[in-house]
Amino acid sequence: MSRITVLRLGHRIKRDKRVTMHAALVARAYGANEIIITGDRDDDLIRRIESVTEKWGGSFSARFEDNWRGVIRRFKEAGAVVIHLTMYGMNLPDVIDEVRRIWREGRSLLVIIGSEKVPREAYDLADYNIAVGNQPHSEIAALATFLDWLHEGKEFKKEFSNARLKIIPSPKGKRVVAAGGDGSLK
Repeated sequence: MSRITVLRLGHRIKRDKRVTMHAALVARAYGANEIIITGDRDDDLIRRIESVTEKWGGSFSARFEDNWRGVIRRFKEAGAVVIHLTMYGMNLPDVIDEVRRIWREGRSLLVIIGSEKVPREAYDLADYNIAVGNQPHSEIAALATFLDWLHEGKEFKKEFSNARLKIIPSPKGKRVVAAGGDGSLK
């Protein structure tokens, strides 16, 4: 079965704590299976991501790796397609049908997002450098946009197994209820 893994390059504890957490939240909510983080090791960040999955369900995982090049090479050797989200690549609408077809045929995706300046080698190792707009933008916005286009909006109907909490859509206010182990309402 094809999987989606997000590779966050160059996490910096002092500068990126909230941004990397938000990247993980978006990855999880929009259908990725895991996030791999490189850069400064931050075990508290991993615990916070795991806590979200425990409360809200699903099987999303997070981990640190020291060598981002090694991560990319391992994924490529396993047959995954490597996608680097940038503002310099091919525009998303021009390549999304091809990426969607490849993914639906069963190949996993490794989606690279940066923090600090992304090394040139990442562009070279990627199978696709995909631009989500050709202006400076947030890696979180790029990730959300890419995953939304990949899933064609179906992530809004996704049910998360093992959820302890569930949001009930409401025109006003916040409605959060306890959920059964199967994600159903108690």
